[in-house]
Amino acid sequence: MAAPKKIKELVERFIRNRDAYLSGGYNEAQVRQEFINPMFIELGWDIYNEAGFAEGYKDVVHEDSLRIGGAHKAPDYSFRVGGKRKFFLEAKKPSVNIKEDIHPAYQTRRYAWSAKLPLSILTDFDEFAVYDCRAEPLKTDKASTARIIYFKHTELVDRWDEIRSIFSKDAVYKGDYDRYVESTKKKRGTAEVDDTFLKEIERWREMLAKNIAIRNGTLDEREINFVLGRTIDRIIFLRMCEDRGVEDYGRLQALQNGTKVYDRLKQLYYLADERFNSGLFHFKEEKDMKEPPDDLSMSVTIDDKPLKDIFKHLYYPDSPFEFSVLPPAILGQVYEQFLGKVIRLTKGHRAVVEYKPEVKKAGGVYYTPEYIVEYIVKNTVGKALEGKNPGTASKLRIVDPACGSGSFLLNAYQFLLDWYIEKYSKNPSKHKKVIYKVNKKEWRLTTAERKRILLNNIYGVDIDAQAVEVTKLSLLLKVLEGETGETLQQSLKLYHERALPDLYENIKCGNSLIGSDFYDNQQINFLDDEERYRINVFDWEDEFPDIFSRKNPGFDVVIGNPPYVRQETLGEQFKKYAELKYETYSGTNDLYVYFIERSHKILRDNGHFGMICSNKFMRANYGKKLREYLTIKSMIHKIVDFGELSVFKGPATFPAIILTSIKKVNKQNFIYAPIKSLSFSALENEVKKIGNKLDSRSLEGDNWTLARKGEIEILEKMRKSGVPLGEYVDKKIFRGILTGYNKAFVIDKETRKRLISEDPKSAELIKRFITGNDVRKYHIRNQKRYLILVPKGWTNAMMGINKNPWKWLRSNYPSISTYLQPFEKEAKKRWDKGDYWWELRACDYYEEFERHKIIFPDIAKESRMSFDKDNLYIGNTGYIIPVNDLYLLGVLNSKLIYNYYKRSSMVLGDPDKGGRLRWIYQDVVRIPIRTIDEQSNRDVTNRGKMEKMVKQMLQ
Repeated sequence: MAAPKKIKELVERFIRNRDAYLSGGYNEAQVRQEFINPMFIELGWDIYNEAGFAEGYKDVVHEDSLRIGGAHKAPDYSFRVGGKRKFFLEAKKPSVNIKEDIHPAYQTRRYAWSAKLPLSILTDFDEFAVYDCRAEPLKTDKASTARIIYFKHTELVDRWDEIRSIFSKDAVYKGDYDRYVESTKKKRGTAEVDDTFLKEIERWREMLAKNIAIRNGTLDEREINFVLGRTIDRIIFLRMCEDRGVEDYGRLQALQNGTKVYDRLKQLYYLADERFNSGLFHFKEEKDMKEPPDDLSMSVTIDDKPLKDIFKHLYYPDSPFEFSVLPPAILGQVYEQFLGKVIRLTKGHRAVVEYKPEVKKAGGVYYTPEYIVEYIVKNTVGKALEGKNPGTASKLRIVDPACGSGSFLLNAYQFLLDWYIEKYSKNPSKHKKVIYKVNKKEWRLTTAERKRILLNNIYGVDIDAQAVEVTKLSLLLKVLEGETGETLQQSLKLYHERALPDLYENIKCGNSLIGSDFYDNQQINFLDDEERYRINVFDWEDEFPDIFSRKNPGFDVVIGNPPYVRQETLGEQFKKYAELKYETYSGTNDLYVYFIERSHKILRDNGHFGMICSNKFMRANYGKKLREYLTIKSMIHKIVDFGELSVFKGPATFPAIILTSIKKVNKQNFIYAPIKSLSFSALENEVKKIGNKLDSRSLEGDNWTLARKGEIEILEKMRKSGVPLGEYVDKKIFRGILTGYNKAFVIDKETRKRLISEDPKSAELIKRFITGNDVRKYHIRNQKRYLILVPKGWTNAMMGINKNPWKWLRSNYPSISTYLQPFEKEAKKRWDKGDYWWELRACDYYEEFERHKIIFPDIAKESRMSFDKDNLYIGNTGYIIPVNDLYLLGVLNSKLIYNYYKRSSMVLGDPDKGGRLRWIYQDVVRIPIRTIDEQSNRDVTNRGKMEKMVKQMLQ
């Protein structure tokens, strides 16, 4: 497509006046107005917000280019889709040498990298450059570093199609921009802003912790963690306020000059207390503040050196971060990881950084992706706001009972701000006390109104005190978003109050799952202060009396992502408490099960619930009571099942979004959406596209089948015409052998050959051995492993009156004992060994492995049954059905049984897309098998046909 006439005219006009432009007679504002704006209007962008969208949804945000301390305060243009930034554009006057000057390039990359944007543009219209901003910018980089497009204005007409195909609004909406981004991605690893920022604040933590511990010998671990957390939070808050224009730029930077840095930093704290009035800066008793003041952090000693180091790396050009564009979600993601570690003191009162025990067990911290958070908020808070006006919406109460770093609450708060702006701007004269005009078409909420909404509507609880403070920090920064020192001062004069709210009554520290009744059956005197602090009981009714004293008590919305850890992390006492307190109790529950029940109990009638949790409860045995609870106590609206998709970085967690409300229903009708891949552009659209409408029948039986009407009818027919597999075989199905130490007891073919050659008698203790992965449909592969099998009790039974069992074994089985001896130390550590370390644990079905049998793995993508006539032993990743029944083998390997099983068992992923099924005992024994009527010629003939085909498959 040829360049439009307007672009040709712009280029021609620039060429005619180029000398004047380059001589410095043209400033940046003129370049933007006369050249850049028209250019991007031609690319389809609503540069002047002609559509009149609210601030949060404008196509383009113009941010004044104000020089502060050698760097711009904010990028000149932010191009967005649905309120989401896609790329920045930094404008310069034509006299700037974009091709060679390193400073504009570093600045542009710094903005985009801090905002986690992949590409950004730098232009003065004379030159046009595009940078890949995924790599961390360094002040030593050349102007050409990470530059992927560069051309002069004379080439614009010829390269118009290229620019349009990437940066036009249409290209962004159609996904062409994202595809281009992916195509330019470097294969080598790059340090993204969240990773780098995490490393930086972790560096601060280590420096400060060591210094505080050394210089303040009376502080205990909890006090050091408190001081450390508050110090880091306050520094980040003040620095972000500087880059956003709320505080004077460079105040922290100036503290590098001179001595007594911490004393001077505390003076900034006191000034912030006078200005902001948040719990983050609260140092004296005040009439309206219930939170006790912090006198601890103001009394400690911190040396100059670590603080000066921190402040040096907070500013241009030493800092790659541009705090004015650092997204709140990124801050939350960083803090989520940061909070996974804690300071522990050694005996010498030295500080070391360690993972929290529960985080170590869980394999790390995994934050919730923003698209998940947005989807849950839209489908809960959005639903709760339907039909409401600003007056009735003010009564809405939203809570996250495991708020972590506050990502769900932050998103819910933003959703409310956008909603109120939209409502108020329809009748601005009626709401002139709570909104004001930014320009001819845009309205903003006053700071007082943003505070009111936050205090009225947003609540959170977390067991971690530091997490509570981080949530408050994120919400307070959101209150200040878009404000400047000038607008705040106007607000202070107008409303006679300080800038920020006190969130002490909204965001609380406590254990959402344990109330004070935990102590009813406990010997409380036996619990020391540290144990009580760890348990951290929390009574919802006492902590939020206004919410639970309403006519219809409870919260309107509960959202979040509860922890995915076993209940054992809270100790055996918690299990006893949960058994008495929770209807969904099971001895093998994960904590998220109790969070779901607790969430529904703190919801009012017609309240909305939305969480992302593991999908395992939908079919696992431990989830039976939770399935019953949700089916009876709530109306299920949507289940969005991600199966094995890597929604979270790290190990597979099999997540699903559950959306319900508190309503008594006789019949469930809901949407089930098994997500196939994460390549969608919007989760909302993907759910609409692939979601199936299901009813109560898909929730009946031992497991949730989550099947459609036609499938359910087939499943029911199968159950009626067959008998459960456990009844059909009339024998127990056995799990494979657990050695406890495969390294010692599982050997290869060559080792077996050597051991037998040294001692032929050892052959009687060596068995052919396979794993579940070796079992394929009608075939067993990799039969090259062997098991040294000395069962529990065998040694005593064989050696008779001999009093030295090891000596007897060495004498009678020299090659086996010699081979095993190097493994003695580790083998002794097994909890499930036999009478002696060389024996395997007790097992009363070893003889079943010595017979013909059906054998199958515990995890497989399909029915993977085979027949064993070679007396194979299988490890604990497989099972055996001790029957010689080829008809049964054929039925179990059929597509019919596979389709039945994937709807009735625990699914680790979408089986239709390569996911896996758990072939575990309790589900397998329920598979319906069509019995054979021996008096029916037709049945006998059909069985014969089946057996014949199975023999062919085995051959």
